[in-house]
Amino acid sequence: MTRLSVNINKIATLRNSRGGNIPNVKLAAIRCQRFGAEGITVHPRPDERHIRYSDVYEIKPIITTEFNIEGYPSPKFINLIKEIRPDQVTLVPDAPDALTSNAGWDTKKHYEFLKELISEFQSWGVRTSIFVDTNPQNIEWAAKTGTNRIELYTEPYASMFTKDSEHAVKPFVEAAQVAISLGLDINAGHDLNLENLKYFIKNVPQVKEVSIGHALISDALYFGLENTIQLYLRELK
Repeated sequence: MTRLSVNINKIATLRNSRGGNIPNVKLAAIRCQRFGAEGITVHPRPDERHIRYSDVYEIKPIITTEFNIEGYPSPKFINLIKEIRPDQVTLVPDAPDALTSNAGWDTKKHYEFLKELISEFQSWGVRTSIFVDTNPQNIEWAAKTGTNRIELYTEPYASMFTKDSEHAVKPFVEAAQVAISLGLDINAGHDLNLENLKYFIKNVPQVKEVSIGHALISDALYFGLENTIQLYLRELK
């Protein structure tokens, strides 16, 4: 079964919009796990407009499932990973001012940089994942870095799903087959939701984990957090 990791960035965004500590992101992480989430994901950005670096340190002790930290590997981010030692680090190529992740790595261009990082993170006992698109070349060069996993950037699938689901998922099926042939495990994330998740998991082979934040937290406004997590777990079954 594909694991569900809940990205709690949007909870921090809501807190930051008002100041103070409501909603409390640490409590949200505790509740998400209690309600069935099999991992917690955070993505601290340089401007800390949602998850703050201090949040990451505060959340670490209460993680009972898996802790996944996403981000661009700046010196500050690398030091965070060294000190926190999460279960998984997911490397994304975001520019500092990016609103949200909108592209995967050009792994051939950044091969030496990524290879060095992967080796360093793994020496700390941290599982590594590289955020990539479905281009086979990027998957092949990701494998050469020695990474444990890739995370497929699924926004193109989500944006096309309602128009032509079969056409939307085809590149991801092919990308997964390439990854599997190279010995890579597969994660996926970005714009997956209750409408398109089941079809994706049914068709794309051997997806180990999906990381879902924006859609899941938005659904929780209507359905409640516990019920929403259960709805997503149901889709993954």
